Amino acid sequence: TRTRTRTRTRPRPRPRTQYDPHVSLLPLDLPPNAVALLGVPSDENSSLLRGPAAAPAVIRSALFDPGVNLSTEGSVDLFRENRFVDLGDITIDPADRAGNVERIVTEVSAVIERGARVLALGGDHAVAYPLVRANAEQRGPVAIVQIDAHPDLYDDFEGNPLSHACPFARIMESKLATRLVQIGIRAATPHQREQAERFGVETVSVEGGVRRADLPAGPVYLSLDLDGLDPAFAPGVSHPEAGGLSTRQVIEIIHALPGPIVGADVVELNPRRDVAGATAIVAAKLAKEVAGRMLEA
Repeated sequence: TRTRTRTRTRPRPRPRTQYDPHVSLLPLDLPPNAVALLGVPSDENSSLLRGPAAAPAVIRSALFDPGVNLSTEGSVDLFRENRFVDLGDITIDPADRAGNVERIVTEVSAVIERGARVLALGGDHAVAYPLVRANAEQRGPVAIVQIDAHPDLYDDFEGNPLSHACPFARIMESKLATRLVQIGIRAATPHQREQAERFGVETVSVEGGVRRADLPAGPVYLSLDLDGLDPAFAPGVSHPEAGGLSTRQVIEIIHALPGPIVGADVVELNPRRDVAGATAIVAAKLAKEVAGRMLEA
């Protein structure tokens, strides 16, 4: 009989967290210039399918998977970086759409007031409105780079002005951004084209690659809808649209942004539609690269 040798592996420490779901985020002590990972498990404003509310936990599972490491392509080791802090999830009431907007603004503002930058895990894209609003109220409006298949500029959708099809209409009409640069758009309706013209939205073609000159200089908020990627790379979304970006193209855009990223969100993962966790892995990778860029400043 052959003797099998068992290799012992050292267990990986658990990711650092300062979150207690029974305590408000307000009293937390955060390291100076921290990047706070914050889940926003909200899909009550989704127009077709529910499911993105389950995404923060799934993305975290992929991000902190012992089979991968937390080193970014920019050589930032999130595991050893004490400024990278996981604050857990904001409590969402699925029956209170308007109340959730104010709740998100309040909680995110409290984190920003403590000197941190927030990297939010959605949730559907409706959460971008309160996230950007909190950043604008605390820091002033900045340019937004939106990676997405859809403009999300409806004045209202199916009678819901807070729909995930509407956040950038709310943002622009409230003057919460100095510019809105959209990348990956390939499913714009006539109404949304009119809205884009109304708000002076800039659309960047991905044909031949996105140039650094196409991206806004200075501080930027990055809003990353996973359906901006082609379904070959991100099948687990509620509204897949073929002809999108590759994972590598999105990573290149993240690293090409000239200025500091002062806030960001990764949204629209629907675990119910994912295939073998592929989209969650992509979401975790993109979140990792965004966090690394946010820590550079």
